[in-house]
Amino acid sequence: MTEPFSFSVSGNDGAARLGEIVTAHGRIRTPAFMPVGTAATVKAVYVEQLEAAGADVILGNTYHLMLRPGAERIARLGGLHKFMGWNRPILTDSGGYQVMSLAKLRKVTDAGVVFRSHIDGSEHRLSPERAVEVQCLLGSDIQMQLDECLALPASDRDLQTAVERSVAWAARAQTAFAELRSRGQATAGQALFAIVQGGTNPELRRISAEALVALEFPGYAVGGLAVGEPHEVMLATLDTTVPRLPADKPRYLMGVGTPLDLIEAVSRGIDMFDCVMPTRSGRHGQAFTWSGRMNLRNAKYAEDPAPLDAASSCPAARDYSRAYLHHLVKSEEYLGAMLLSWANVAFYQQLMQAMRAAIAEGRFATWAKETKARLGEPASA
Repeated sequence: MTEPFSFSVSGNDGAARLGEIVTAHGRIRTPAFMPVGTAATVKAVYVEQLEAAGADVILGNTYHLMLRPGAERIARLGGLHKFMGWNRPILTDSGGYQVMSLAKLRKVTDAGVVFRSHIDGSEHRLSPERAVEVQCLLGSDIQMQLDECLALPASDRDLQTAVERSVAWAARAQTAFAELRSRGQATAGQALFAIVQGGTNPELRRISAEALVALEFPGYAVGGLAVGEPHEVMLATLDTTVPRLPADKPRYLMGVGTPLDLIEAVSRGIDMFDCVMPTRSGRHGQAFTWSGRMNLRNAKYAEDPAPLDAASSCPAARDYSRAYLHHLVKSEEYLGAMLLSWANVAFYQQLMQAMRAAIAEGRFATWAKETKARLGEPASA
C-alpha cells in the first residue's frame, strides 16, 4: 500500500523549519534542494551520483516532457520513474514558466495557453486540466498547478490579471486531480500544489495567497520570483508572502537559486527549492565550494594541485585537482562538465544537510552568519 502524502515539522529555529514530506516514492527531508531534471535527466549527472550525493527528490518539467518524448509515451513505458531509472520522489513543474520563457508564439486566455513548440514550431494547448493529466501520466509524486508567470518588471494590472487567472486555474486543476484520483490515475501518495503569484506587489501576493489557502491544497509554492527582480526585493516579497501560508503545509520557492538565496529563504520558512544553477554552472566551468565560487577557467588554477574540497565525500570534488579540472574546462572536454556538475550537485546537498543539522541543534542563525562569511556572501540581507 502506498503511504498517503503528508508533511510534518519536527523542529523550528526561528522561522527555519526541519521537516519531512512523505510521498508515493519515499520521503523528502526538508529543507530540500531538488536538482533539475528537466527532460528526464539532470544534465551530465548519473542517477547513482544523485543518490550518493543525498538528493531525496528531483524535478522534471511538464512542458519539455509533453513535447518530447510525450507524456503518453512515457506512461506506456511505465512512467517517469521507470523511464529514467530514478525510484525516489519526483516533482514536476506545470510548464507555465517555460511557456512564458521558451514558446515561440503563445496566446493566454482564461481557457489556458495555446503555444508553438520551441523545438519544431508545432502548435499545442495546455489547460489546467491537461497540465494535471500530463503530470499524472508521468506519475510524478508532487505536481504543480498551471499558472501564469510574468517576467518582471510587469504592470500591476497585468500582475492582477495573472493572479486572478492563476487562482481560477488552481481550482480547475484541483478538480481535475480529484477526478483522476477517483479513476485510479493518481494515488493517495501523490499531491497537487498551488502556486502563489503577484510579482513583487505585496497586496497582490496577499490576495493570491489567501485565495489559494482557502482552497486547501496540500502544499504551496511561491512562484514568479528570480525572474529579474533584485535579491533584496525577492527577500522582501518572501517576508510578506511566507507568513500567509499554512504552517502545516510545505512551502516551495520555485527556481531559486544561489547558496545565499537558499540560506536566506530557509531563514524565512521555505522548505523546498529547485534551480538549474548547480549543473548549468558546472557546464560553464564554475564550482561551488565551502570557500566560495571558483571559476576553473581562470589561469590561476592551471598549476593548482589541490582538489576543490579535500574533505568532501564527493569524488568529483575530492579526487581531481583544480589543475586537471582547469585543463578539462579549457579543452572543452565533456568530462569537465560532468565532474563539475557532480561536485556542484553534491555541494548543494551538503549545504541542505548542514542547514537541517543547524536547525535541529538550534544554531541556525549563527550557522547562517558564519557560512555566508565563509562563502564570501554578505553577513546579512
